[in-house]
Amino acid sequence: MNLRDKLRGLLVRLYARRVEGHLDHAQVPKHIGVIMDGNRRWAKAAGSSTVHGHRAGAEKIEEFLGWCSETDVGVVTLWLLSTDNFDRPQDELGPLLGIIEDVVRTLASDGRWRVHHVGTRDLLPAGMQRTLKEAEEATREVDGIVVNVAIGYGGRQEIADAVRSMLLDAQDKGVSMEELAESVDIDMIGRHLYTGAQPDPDLVIRTSGEQRLSGFMLWQTAHSEYYFCDVFWPAFRKVDFLRALRDYAARHRRFGG
Repeated sequence: MNLRDKLRGLLVRLYARRVEGHLDHAQVPKHIGVIMDGNRRWAKAAGSSTVHGHRAGAEKIEEFLGWCSETDVGVVTLWLLSTDNFDRPQDELGPLLGIIEDVVRTLASDGRWRVHHVGTRDLLPAGMQRTLKEAEEATREVDGIVVNVAIGYGGRQEIADAVRSMLLDAQDKGVSMEELAESVDIDMIGRHLYTGAQPDPDLVIRTSGEQRLSGFMLWQTAHSEYYFCDVFWPAFRKVDFLRALRDYAARHRRFGG
């Protein structure tokens, strides 16, 4: 590292401390959703392989959660693999699935996070399904940030699964379709989502400069605030995170009004 890079790093750290010092912790979001975009483009810009980009993105996760633990954030949802990602070439999908499985094991063994899977588990390989189940069971009593790992996740699929779950639940209870139609409301559907009783995301961060949700938590983000960052996910820094929190705290939330 040359002198210019050292000075730049020092200035960034000093700026991050200044931003952090002015944060109002009473305005920190309780639930943050993260669309971790840009692994492949980061790798391409660095002249490296796509797999290397995914590994670099995976390594950023614990660092990010560490920043969250320094605030009052209670829930973090990490979008690791969408249902659309299963259409990727096998030479990319196979290694990616392995990297994600390693992420889940690392989070479970850390001891600070309570891991919860959100997504369609039936789409996943049997080995990953076991890893997710073991991670959830091993961290069930952890008193820390709830980390939702969105793997095999699609927003439309989640709503379809919620409706299916609601119908099956009514059937098990002997409730007729007419009775269900009379009683169904927003809260009932919400209880059958993957996130169940969790609070909806207050803030959604998307990296890489893309300004769209791509189907991320369609139901839960109806009143969320969005922060779009130009930085690719592997290069996401603490100062970028603090800027997102500062931007969120400065907004007047209208909740649809």
